[in-house]
Amino acid sequence: MVFLGSDFLQEKLHMKQHPGINPPPFESRITDISENKIFLSESYCYPRGGGQQGDTGIISKSTLQTELLETLPGQSIIHPVVSTEGFNVGDEVLCTINQDRRNRNTTMHTVQHIVSAIANDMYSAETVGNQISEDYTRIDLKFPDRDKFNSDDLEVAVNEIINSKVPVRIHNWERKRILEHDQMRHTKFMERIPSSITNLRVVEIVDVDLCPCGGTHVNNTAMLNEMTITNTKSKGAGKLRISYSLNNR
Repeated sequence: MVFLGSDFLQEKLHMKQHPGINPPPFESRITDISENKIFLSESYCYPRGGGQQGDTGIISKSTLQTELLETLPGQSIIHPVVSTEGFNVGDEVLCTINQDRRNRNTTMHTVQHIVSAIANDMYSAETVGNQISEDYTRIDLKFPDRDKFNSDDLEVAVNEIINSKVPVRIHNWERKRILEHDQMRHTKFMERIPSSITNLRVVEIVDVDLCPCGGTHVNNTAMLNEMTITNTKSKGAGKLRISYSLNNR
């Protein structure tokens, strides 16, 4: 889960790009360069946050290019690069996002929503942390009764959702509507968001999950691979860390 509002100095265009897979190259202009960091007038790159890795790729102009390292959050998205030599403020550039990395993170993130929702429905477990990567994801769950948890049952239930071709929708809702919605999950964090941010992006996996999230997602669970729970580990009283990977179809 990634929690991002809409009232930022620079518009975070990845939040409007749905589904969040196969992002096309985009043109932009360099507005600032600081050491090995490039700032762009607009960016579709996903900046690291909320458990999801930032995008990587290539920034280029004419015959010159530099490797884009993991993008980072800020009022303006930070684009760390291997070298800024030859690039100048005002240059028009092409940014090519690593599609394979983005696609893996996007599918992992959507599955994370399903796992968290089903664990909550089956065991009243609360997701208290998560870390998404290209190869595996871990979710920290807090249970009222951890002894009731069964990883095989959770895995079967999640894969049933994945195989049911469920639509994934994106909304831009007012804070009041989010807080008053009786099916909304994961709203405790919202008290930490300034009241000046009146709208938040909400991700809906129809009849499965509904929560504020700024991460990248597929638009239908048919685009996901089935998941396998690879490990469970105690993280203290009432808590388990669940790790999973996605299978190749």
